[in-house]
Amino acid sequence: MGTKPAVEGFAIKSISSREGDAWIKQSKAHGEEFELPAGHTLRGISALVDAEGRVIQEWRKTRADGPDPLEITETIKAAFANYQSEHVAIEPPEDVETSLLTLIPCNDWHVNLMTWRRETGENWDLKIAERVIGRGIEDAILRSPAAGTAIVLGGGDLTHADNNENRTARSGNALDVDGRYQKGIEVACRLKVRTINAALHRNRSVIVRVLPGNHDEHTAVAVAYFLLAWYRNEPRVTVDVDASLFFYHRFGSVLLAATHGHTVKLKDMPQIMAHRRAEDWGATRFRYCHGFHIHHHSKTASEGGGVICESHQAPIPQDAWHFGAGFLSGRSVQTITYHRDFGEVSRVRVAMLDAANDNEPTKLAA
Repeated sequence: MGTKPAVEGFAIKSISSREGDAWIKQSKAHGEEFELPAGHTLRGISALVDAEGRVIQEWRKTRADGPDPLEITETIKAAFANYQSEHVAIEPPEDVETSLLTLIPCNDWHVNLMTWRRETGENWDLKIAERVIGRGIEDAILRSPAAGTAIVLGGGDLTHADNNENRTARSGNALDVDGRYQKGIEVACRLKVRTINAALHRNRSVIVRVLPGNHDEHTAVAVAYFLLAWYRNEPRVTVDVDASLFFYHRFGSVLLAATHGHTVKLKDMPQIMAHRRAEDWGATRFRYCHGFHIHHHSKTASEGGGVICESHQAPIPQDAWHFGAGFLSGRSVQTITYHRDFGEVSRVRVAMLDAANDNEPTKLAA
């Protein structure tokens, strides 16, 4: 056939010759020149080469194009056309007394604590804690004067356990805990947001500080930064993420100080405050130190000494260990309101009476 055009559908593969004779090998011809399919992009190229690097065969990999970015944008816009955010800005109250500051202690909530009525006289778990503490703190805030400033002060021990090991970090004591740690921290965060929102309804601006205690050294840090992110777009909320174990705030002639109480005794706070806040000390007439940790109310220094030191009750029942050791204390939450020129002028206390249904006797099966 010579080297004339190959048979239809075939192509010349090779030509061999000897003394004027020629042998021509034909093979089935390949298809047409490669073109990318519509809607595809070239993903990669693989090649078979000989020892000298010449291409013997080549493979081209394609893939379908993704959706048009403009189409995606229009789809998202259409999906959210009637969407309303769950976050609704809280309007500030119209009539507030700017010369007042209300302190809202949120201490020793021990969220994820569990108690058994037949062992301690009270039933307590995550559901009861969220309902009872949330109801009590909202009641206290609602009945407080409408002030220019409120301080939501976490007094430490927001959670009972600081991790899933359910033991205290310092002594390794076993803790009675309801649910996994993650469930407890969810409830704790909801309660803090609920408290701050209630304060926003009642006061013009809100300062938030979360002090760590001996039960929540790590959780307190996490919750503080959670609140910082949660209220990042709320100009009326200032979240203080200072890492110190001490809190200080000067308001006119009033100086406030607070610490959980697991590292220093409350009676030593006046001299610490006088030394570390000497300028504020000299510019104020009314000085108050707040401590927590011990779960009962007491005053360890008098007005005559220049500072009133006060420890606060907790809103929770006693766990099995404290109940068995015979500790006694009341349960409450409260707010304290200060006038910038006259010191403390009022306070609201809500006793934790709980719901009777929470503590009905357990009926044993026959």
